[in-house]
Amino acid sequence: MRRREFIAALGSAAAWPIAARAQERMRRIGVLMAIAESDPEAHSRVDALYQGLQTLGWTEGRNIRIDYRWAGPDPDRIGAFAAELVALAPDAILAHSPPVLAALQQKTRTIPVVFVQVADPITAGFVVSLAHPGGNITGFTSFEDTMSAKWLELLKAITPRITRVGIIRNPATASASAYIMPAIEAAAPSYGIQLVIADARDLAEIEHAFGTFVRESIDGFIVMPDVVFSAHRERIIALAAAHRLPAVYNYSYFATSGGLVSYGPDAVELYRRSASYIDRILKGEKPADLPIQQPTKFELVINLKTAKALGLEIPPTLLARADEVIE
Repeated sequence: MRRREFIAALGSAAAWPIAARAQERMRRIGVLMAIAESDPEAHSRVDALYQGLQTLGWTEGRNIRIDYRWAGPDPDRIGAFAAELVALAPDAILAHSPPVLAALQQKTRTIPVVFVQVADPITAGFVVSLAHPGGNITGFTSFEDTMSAKWLELLKAITPRITRVGIIRNPATASASAYIMPAIEAAAPSYGIQLVIADARDLAEIEHAFGTFVRESIDGFIVMPDVVFSAHRERIIALAAAHRLPAVYNYSYFATSGGLVSYGPDAVELYRRSASYIDRILKGEKPADLPIQQPTKFELVINLKTAKALGLEIPPTLLARADEVIE
Protein backbone atom coordinates (compact mmCIF):
# COMPACT_ATOMS: atom_id res chain seq x y z
CA MET A 1 0.00 0.00 0.00
CA ARG A 2 1.32 3.45 -0.88
CA ARG A 3 1.99 5.87 1.96
CA ARG A 4 -0.78 8.24 0.84
CA GLU A 5 -3.36 5.41 0.74
CA PHE A 6 -2.23 4.15 4.15
CA ILE A 7 -2.69 7.59 5.77
CA ALA A 8 -6.13 7.97 4.16
CA ALA A 9 -7.19 4.54 5.44
CA LEU A 10 -5.88 5.33 8.93
CA GLY A 11 -7.81 8.61 9.02
CA SER A 12 -10.94 6.83 7.91
CA ALA A 13 -10.61 4.21 10.67
CA ALA A 14 -10.08 6.89 13.32
CA ALA A 15 -13.35 8.51 12.27
CA TRP A 16 -15.41 5.33 12.77
CA PRO A 17 -16.16 5.86 16.50
CA ILE A 18 -17.15 9.48 15.87
CA ALA A 19 -19.45 8.46 13.04
CA ALA A 20 -20.97 5.71 15.18
CA ARG A 21 -21.64 8.18 17.99
CA ALA A 22 -23.18 10.64 15.54
CA GLN A 23 -25.55 7.95 14.28
CA GLU A 24 -26.54 6.72 17.76
CA ARG A 25 -30.27 7.08 18.22
CA MET A 26 -31.43 9.54 20.87
CA ARG A 27 -34.02 7.93 23.18
CA ARG A 28 -36.53 9.90 25.25
CA ILE A 29 -37.58 9.17 28.85
CA GLY A 30 -40.34 10.92 30.78
CA VAL A 31 -40.24 11.18 34.59
CA LEU A 32 -43.41 12.19 36.46
CA MET A 33 -43.04 12.79 40.19
CA ALA A 34 -45.83 13.41 42.72
CA ILE A 35 -43.36 15.43 44.73
CA ALA A 36 -42.34 19.09 44.56
CA GLU A 37 -39.03 19.89 42.87
CA SER A 38 -38.11 21.93 45.96
CA ASP A 39 -38.52 18.92 48.28
CA PRO A 40 -35.09 17.90 49.68
CA GLU A 41 -35.91 14.28 48.76
CA ALA A 42 -36.68 15.04 45.12
CA HIS A 43 -33.26 15.05 43.56
CA SER A 44 -31.76 12.17 45.54
CA ARG A 45 -34.31 9.94 43.80
CA VAL A 46 -33.86 11.10 40.22
CA ASP A 47 -30.09 11.23 40.77
CA ALA A 48 -30.22 7.54 41.73
CA LEU A 49 -32.21 6.82 38.55
CA TYR A 50 -29.72 8.67 36.39
CA GLN A 51 -26.73 7.01 38.07
CA GLY A 52 -28.33 3.65 37.35
CA LEU A 53 -28.85 4.59 33.71
CA GLN A 54 -25.28 5.81 33.36
CA THR A 55 -23.98 2.52 34.71
CA LEU A 56 -25.93 0.81 31.92
CA GLY A 57 -24.47 3.05 29.20
CA TRP A 58 -27.09 5.80 28.96
CA THR A 59 -25.91 9.40 29.10
CA GLU A 60 -28.12 12.46 28.85
CA GLY A 61 -27.34 14.51 25.77
CA ARG A 62 -25.60 11.59 24.05
CA ASN A 63 -28.15 8.81 23.73
CA ILE A 64 -31.03 9.80 26.04
CA ARG A 65 -33.09 12.86 26.78
CA ILE A 66 -34.99 13.01 30.08
CA ASP A 67 -38.10 15.17 30.51
CA TYR A 68 -38.97 15.79 34.17
CA ARG A 69 -42.32 16.92 35.55
CA TRP A 70 -42.73 17.76 39.25
CA ALA A 71 -46.42 17.72 40.11
CA GLY A 72 -46.42 17.47 43.89
CA PRO A 73 -49.47 15.68 45.33
CA ASP A 74 -51.95 17.89 43.41
CA PRO A 75 -54.24 15.59 41.31
CA ASP A 76 -54.90 18.29 38.70
CA ARG A 77 -51.20 18.92 38.11
CA ILE A 78 -50.52 15.19 37.99
CA GLY A 79 -53.19 14.76 35.29
CA ALA A 80 -51.97 17.74 33.28
CA PHE A 81 -48.33 16.65 33.39
CA ALA A 82 -49.28 13.06 32.50
CA ALA A 83 -50.95 14.40 29.35
CA GLU A 84 -47.89 16.54 28.54
CA LEU A 85 -45.47 13.64 28.82
CA VAL A 86 -47.63 11.28 26.79
CA ALA A 87 -47.89 13.94 24.06
CA LEU A 88 -44.08 13.92 23.81
CA ALA A 89 -44.26 10.22 22.84
CA PRO A 90 -41.28 9.10 24.93
CA ASP A 91 -39.80 5.62 24.70
CA ALA A 92 -40.58 5.03 28.40
CA ILE A 93 -42.00 6.87 31.40
CA LEU A 94 -41.00 6.53 35.06
CA ALA A 95 -44.05 6.95 37.32
CA HIS A 96 -43.78 7.80 41.01
CA SER A 97 -46.73 6.75 43.21
CA PRO A 98 -50.26 5.41 42.59
CA PRO A 99 -51.83 8.77 41.62
CA VAL A 100 -49.23 9.27 38.90
CA LEU A 101 -49.60 5.73 37.61
CA ALA A 102 -53.39 6.07 37.54
CA ALA A 103 -53.14 9.30 35.53
CA LEU A 104 -50.74 7.76 33.03
CA GLN A 105 -52.88 4.66 32.68
CA GLN A 106 -55.77 6.91 31.62
CA LYS A 107 -53.61 8.66 29.03
CA THR A 108 -51.79 5.75 27.38
CA ARG A 109 -51.99 1.98 27.02
CA THR A 110 -49.03 1.76 24.65
CA ILE A 111 -46.09 3.81 25.99
CA PRO A 112 -44.06 1.64 28.42
CA VAL A 113 -44.41 2.79 32.04
CA VAL A 114 -42.11 1.76 34.91
CA PHE A 115 -43.48 2.58 38.35
CA VAL A 116 -41.87 3.00 41.75
CA GLN A 117 -43.38 3.44 45.23
CA VAL A 118 -46.67 1.69 44.51
CA ALA A 119 -47.78 -0.69 47.27
CA ASP A 120 -50.26 -2.96 45.49
CA PRO A 121 -50.46 -2.64 41.69
CA ILE A 122 -52.83 -5.62 41.38
CA THR A 123 -55.63 -4.40 43.67
CA ALA A 124 -55.34 -0.95 42.13
CA GLY A 125 -55.92 -2.47 38.69
CA PHE A 126 -52.58 -1.44 37.19
CA VAL A 127 -51.39 -4.97 36.36
CA VAL A 128 -52.95 -8.42 36.19
CA SER A 129 -50.23 -10.23 38.17
CA LEU A 130 -46.77 -9.71 39.62
CA ALA A 131 -45.16 -12.42 37.51
CA HIS A 132 -46.86 -11.42 34.24
CA PRO A 133 -47.98 -7.77 34.43
CA GLY A 134 -49.53 -7.66 30.97
CA GLY A 135 -50.15 -4.38 29.17
CA ASN A 136 -47.67 -1.49 29.16
CA ILE A 137 -46.93 -1.25 32.91
CA THR A 138 -44.31 -2.85 35.15
CA GLY A 139 -42.18 -1.70 38.05
CA PHE A 140 -41.12 -1.90 41.67
CA THR A 141 -43.49 -2.15 44.62
CA SER A 142 -42.85 -0.39 47.92
CA PHE A 143 -44.45 -2.89 50.26
CA GLU A 144 -43.77 -6.34 51.67
CA ASP A 145 -46.38 -8.38 53.55
CA THR A 146 -44.81 -8.23 57.02
CA MET A 147 -43.99 -4.51 57.00
CA SER A 148 -47.16 -3.03 58.46
CA ALA A 149 -47.28 -5.47 61.38
CA LYS A 150 -43.72 -4.39 62.19
CA TRP A 151 -44.88 -0.77 62.49
CA LEU A 152 -47.19 -1.86 65.29
CA GLU A 153 -44.44 -3.97 66.83
CA LEU A 154 -42.12 -0.94 66.87
CA LEU A 155 -44.69 1.25 68.62
CA LYS A 156 -45.27 -1.43 71.25
CA ALA A 157 -41.52 -1.88 71.81
CA ILE A 158 -40.99 1.86 72.30
CA THR A 159 -44.10 2.46 74.42
CA PRO A 160 -45.05 -0.87 76.06
CA ARG A 161 -48.14 0.57 77.77
CA ILE A 162 -49.70 1.69 74.52
CA THR A 163 -53.31 0.53 74.05
CA ARG A 164 -54.82 2.87 71.42
CA VAL A 165 -53.09 3.50 68.10
CA GLY A 166 -54.20 5.99 65.48
CA ILE A 167 -53.88 5.32 61.75
CA ILE A 168 -53.77 8.17 59.24
CA ARG A 169 -54.73 7.02 55.76
CA ASN A 170 -55.80 8.65 52.51
CA PRO A 171 -59.17 7.33 51.26
CA ALA A 172 -58.29 8.58 47.76
CA THR A 173 -55.71 5.77 47.57
CA ALA A 174 -57.96 3.16 49.16
CA SER A 175 -56.42 0.22 47.30
CA ALA A 176 -53.09 0.75 49.07
CA SER A 177 -54.79 0.97 52.46
CA ALA A 178 -56.83 -2.15 51.72
CA TYR A 179 -53.62 -4.02 50.98
CA ILE A 180 -51.63 -2.72 53.95
CA MET A 181 -54.25 -2.56 56.73
CA PRO A 182 -55.13 -6.28 57.16
CA ALA A 183 -51.75 -7.14 58.71
CA ILE A 184 -52.08 -4.28 61.20
CA GLU A 185 -55.65 -5.28 62.07
CA ALA A 186 -54.60 -8.91 62.50
CA ALA A 187 -51.67 -8.05 64.78
CA ALA A 188 -53.43 -5.44 66.94
CA PRO A 189 -55.33 -7.86 69.28
CA SER A 190 -52.15 -9.80 70.12
CA TYR A 191 -50.62 -6.53 71.38
CA GLY A 192 -53.79 -5.52 73.23
CA ILE A 193 -54.22 -2.56 70.91
CA GLN A 194 -57.34 -0.84 69.58
CA LEU A 195 -57.07 1.03 66.29
CA VAL A 196 -58.49 4.49 65.63
CA ILE A 197 -58.74 5.29 61.90
CA ALA A 198 -58.60 8.88 60.62
CA ASP A 199 -58.91 9.68 56.91
CA ALA A 200 -57.13 12.66 55.36
CA ARG A 201 -56.80 13.84 51.76
CA ASP A 202 -55.03 17.17 52.34
CA LEU A 203 -53.42 19.36 54.99
CA ALA A 204 -56.72 20.57 56.43
CA GLU A 205 -57.91 17.00 56.92
CA ILE A 206 -54.56 16.05 58.46
CA GLU A 207 -55.13 18.76 61.07
CA HIS A 208 -58.65 17.42 61.62
CA ALA A 209 -57.28 13.89 62.02
CA PHE A 210 -55.18 15.01 64.95
CA GLY A 211 -58.28 16.50 66.52
CA THR A 212 -59.85 13.05 66.25
CA PHE A 213 -56.79 11.46 67.81
CA VAL A 214 -56.90 13.84 70.77
CA ARG A 215 -60.60 13.16 71.38
CA GLU A 216 -60.00 9.41 71.13
CA SER A 217 -57.03 9.59 73.53
CA ILE A 218 -54.63 7.65 71.36
CA ASP A 219 -51.18 6.73 72.68
CA GLY A 220 -49.35 6.81 69.36
CA PHE A 221 -50.00 6.62 65.63
CA ILE A 222 -48.91 5.19 62.28
CA VAL A 223 -48.80 7.18 59.05
CA MET A 224 -49.76 5.13 56.00
CA PRO A 225 -47.55 5.66 52.94
CA ASP A 226 -49.03 8.34 50.68
CA VAL A 227 -47.74 11.27 48.62
CA VAL A 228 -49.98 13.72 50.51
CA PHE A 229 -48.46 12.70 53.83
CA SER A 230 -44.94 12.82 52.41
CA ALA A 231 -45.56 16.34 51.12
CA HIS A 232 -46.83 17.48 54.52
CA ARG A 233 -44.45 15.43 56.67
CA GLU A 234 -43.03 18.45 58.48
CA ARG A 235 -46.50 19.45 59.67
CA ILE A 236 -47.35 15.90 60.70
CA ILE A 237 -44.10 15.66 62.68
CA ALA A 238 -44.78 19.04 64.31
CA LEU A 239 -48.29 17.92 65.34
CA ALA A 240 -46.87 14.70 66.78
CA ALA A 241 -44.42 16.75 68.85
CA ALA A 242 -47.07 19.23 69.97
CA HIS A 243 -49.33 16.41 71.20
CA ARG A 244 -46.35 14.37 72.51
CA LEU A 245 -47.31 11.34 70.44
CA PRO A 246 -44.86 8.66 69.31
CA ALA A 247 -45.28 7.77 65.64
CA VAL A 248 -43.99 5.26 63.11
CA TYR A 249 -43.50 6.16 59.45
CA ASN A 250 -42.81 4.21 56.27
CA TYR A 251 -39.84 6.08 54.78
CA SER A 252 -36.56 7.20 56.32
CA TYR A 253 -37.04 10.81 55.25
CA PHE A 254 -39.72 11.13 57.94
CA ALA A 255 -37.20 10.19 60.64
CA THR A 256 -34.48 12.43 59.20
CA SER A 257 -37.05 15.27 59.17
CA GLY A 258 -37.68 14.80 62.90
CA GLY A 259 -40.08 11.85 63.10
CA LEU A 260 -39.51 9.30 65.86
CA VAL A 261 -38.94 6.11 63.88
CA SER A 262 -39.31 4.81 60.33
CA TYR A 263 -39.26 1.33 58.87
CA GLY A 264 -39.65 0.55 55.21
CA PRO A 265 -37.93 0.15 51.86
CA ASP A 266 -35.00 2.28 50.79
CA ALA A 267 -36.80 4.68 48.43
CA VAL A 268 -33.63 5.84 46.69
CA GLU A 269 -32.65 2.23 45.98
CA LEU A 270 -36.00 1.66 44.23
CA TYR A 271 -35.16 4.42 41.75
CA ARG A 272 -31.69 3.03 41.16
CA ARG A 273 -33.16 -0.40 40.45
CA SER A 274 -35.80 1.05 38.13
CA ALA A 275 -33.03 2.05 35.72
CA SER A 276 -32.52 -1.64 34.88
CA TYR A 277 -36.10 -1.96 33.59
CA ILE A 278 -35.91 1.26 31.60
CA ASP A 279 -32.69 -0.05 30.06
CA ARG A 280 -34.32 -3.36 29.12
CA ILE A 281 -37.33 -1.58 27.59
CA LEU A 282 -35.09 0.75 25.56
CA LYS A 283 -33.33 -2.36 24.28
CA GLY A 284 -36.58 -3.90 23.06
CA GLU A 285 -38.17 -5.83 25.92
CA LYS A 286 -41.86 -5.35 26.71
CA PRO A 287 -43.22 -4.27 30.12
CA ALA A 288 -45.73 -7.13 29.94
CA ASP A 289 -42.83 -9.60 30.13
CA LEU A 290 -40.95 -7.92 32.99
CA PRO A 291 -42.18 -9.23 36.38
CA ILE A 292 -43.07 -6.75 39.12
CA GLN A 293 -40.24 -6.64 41.65
CA GLN A 294 -40.71 -6.23 45.40
CA PRO A 295 -38.38 -4.30 47.72
CA THR A 296 -35.20 -6.05 48.81
CA LYS A 297 -33.58 -3.43 51.05
CA PHE A 298 -35.31 -2.14 54.21
CA GLU A 299 -34.23 0.56 56.65
CA LEU A 300 -34.96 1.04 60.35
CA VAL A 301 -34.15 4.63 61.34
CA ILE A 302 -34.53 5.93 64.90
CA ASN A 303 -34.39 9.60 65.87
CA LEU A 304 -32.99 9.67 69.42
CA LYS A 305 -33.35 13.44 69.63
CA THR A 306 -37.10 13.11 69.09
CA ALA A 307 -37.29 10.20 71.54
CA LYS A 308 -35.65 12.31 74.25
CA ALA A 309 -38.01 15.22 73.55
CA LEU A 310 -40.94 12.82 74.05
CA GLY A 311 -39.40 11.39 77.22
CA LEU A 312 -39.03 7.93 75.66
CA GLU A 313 -36.31 5.38 76.33
CA ILE A 314 -35.50 3.38 73.21
CA PRO A 315 -34.69 -0.26 74.10
CA PRO A 316 -31.01 -1.11 73.48
CA THR A 317 -32.08 -4.17 71.45
CA LEU A 318 -34.00 -1.90 69.10
CA LEU A 319 -31.08 0.53 68.77
CA ALA A 320 -28.84 -2.42 67.91
CA ARG A 321 -31.19 -3.37 65.03
CA ALA A 322 -31.31 0.16 63.59
CA ASP A 323 -29.66 0.94 60.28
CA GLU A 324 -29.32 4.58 61.34
CA VAL A 325 -29.61 6.34 64.69
CA ILE A 326 -30.03 10.12 64.60
CA GLU A 327 -28.69 11.85 67.70
